[in-house]
Order: sequence, then structure tokens, then C-alpha cells
Amino acid sequence: MSFTVFTDGCSNLPGTLLNKYDIRVLPCSYVLDGVPGVYDGNIEAFDSHAFYDKLRNGASLKTSLLNTHLFLTHLRPELEAGNDVIYIGMSSGVSGTIQAARIAAEELSDDFPERTVRVVDSLGAALGPGLLACRAAELREEGKSAAEAADLLDREVMQLLQFFTVDDLNFLKRTGRVSGATAAIGTVLNIKPLLWGDPTGHIVALKKCRGRKKAIDEIVELYRTRAVHPENQRVGITHGDCPEEAELLAKRICEICQPRELVICPHEPFTGAHVGPGMLALFFFGDNR
Repeated sequence: MSFTVFTDGCSNLPGTLLNKYDIRVLPCSYVLDGVPGVYDGNIEAFDSHAFYDKLRNGASLKTSLLNTHLFLTHLRPELEAGNDVIYIGMSSGVSGTIQAARIAAEELSDDFPERTVRVVDSLGAALGPGLLACRAAELREEGKSAAEAADLLDREVMQLLQFFTVDDLNFLKRTGRVSGATAAIGTVLNIKPLLWGDPTGHIVALKKCRGRKKAIDEIVELYRTRAVHPENQRVGITHGDCPEEAELLAKRICEICQPRELVICPHEPFTGAHVGPGMLALFFFGDNR
């Protein structure tokens, strides 16, 4: 039985993969310097340089959770058409969107008891849920039902590893990830934290590195030691307007082991607002978090 795969604009997937796998994207709303906007998930149309330049120059950005009404509006027509539904969203550890999706799923399951409506908490962000959405579509092609695919995804979430570094600790300070004192000291000492999505889906510091090069070296080493059969998987890199470093990271990754597919994208604006320009992230499947 067919099912429809949903994710949202935070999934960071390029249009080639969205079209290839027929993945539906829910739009995300934001306010940039007082001007409302909508990001529909089209990363190719996203002017990342202009966006991150505005953040560098002190622009204010407020993002909104996807609400229950939005999920009901987009998911209900698929169920009415006879399709089951899986939604893969950003970590419940950093956003309330998953809870809104679960409330909608409960209501829709009551209205369509013969249909399957599943919500998968990616415990990650950006290409974290994006890679899982692609995996869901591949499982659909293999003939898995929505329930079977969602059960597999719930297990594979714990194999999805997400490591990143940031260039400016003040963006993490604004969202409470580090204290003001830590940000100030780190800036003076040129500390570049290595962060990751932990087993509970929260963003935590894994290591403090002295300098940008050391932080990137650590990300490369984590890929070398923790990736499992990367030649058979899709690996992702996102960046906050630092494409040259993203390409350098990609080159070093491929020198260790060429993935089946390597996706390199600007980092989407929603979580990008919290990690700031210069963020560099790597996503891959490996041993358990």
C-alpha cells in the first residue's frame, strides 16, 4: 500500500531529491527584521549569502513552529485520497513541531481509522530529517508499508550522526546553548566548539577546539572512526555561507571513503538562524549515538 512522505522546510533537501522521491514539504514561517516570510523548502532558491550576511550585520530573525492546523491542512487530503502518511520532523529536543504533528496525527487517526498516520522524530535538524525522509521514500519503493517503514526509521534514527561546528559563539548564546561568559571567553581564545545531536535530540558540545581547522579535523576524524559502510549511504554537508570549507570537507570525506552519494547544501534558514554564518555540519549513518 502506498504512503506519502512529508517533511518540512527544515529538512534542507535539494530539489533534485525532493522530486526524485516525491517528498512533500510543509512551509515554515519566519520574520526577518520585522518582515514576514515563508520558506517552502526550495534550497536552490534560497539566497544563503544574502541571508547569512544579514545575520552577520545584526539582523533579527524569529521563527515559528509548524502548528497543528498546518499539519491537518496538508495531511488530510492525502488520507482522503486513500494514502497512508509518514511525517519526519526536526528533533523534539530543539523544537515543539513534533508535538504539534503528533496532536494532528492523533486527530487524523480518529477520523481515518483505516489509514496509518505516523510521526518520526528525527532527533536532529537540517539534513538529519532530510536523509531520513529520503530513506522513507526508498523503503516505500521497496514495498514497505507506512507502519513498517516508520518502525524501521524509528530504529535508524539512533544511527544518524550529526556533527557540526560554528564560527561565532554569540549565535549559540542568543538561544541559550552557551552562556554569555562562555561565548565571550571562547571568542577571545578562538574556541570553536564541536557540537552534535545527542541521543535525546538535544544539541550539546562534544569538544572545545582551539581554532577552526582543529574543529574541522575533528569532524573528519569522527567520520573516519564512526561511519558504517559509507560507500552504501547518502552523506550530507551543510554550511552557513562558507562553501569553500564545505567543498574542502567533502574532499577530505571522500579521501577516507567515497559515499554512494554526497549532498552539499547551504544550511536552511530556520536552524541556520541559531547557529549563524560559518556553521559547517556533517550528517551520516554510523554506530549508535
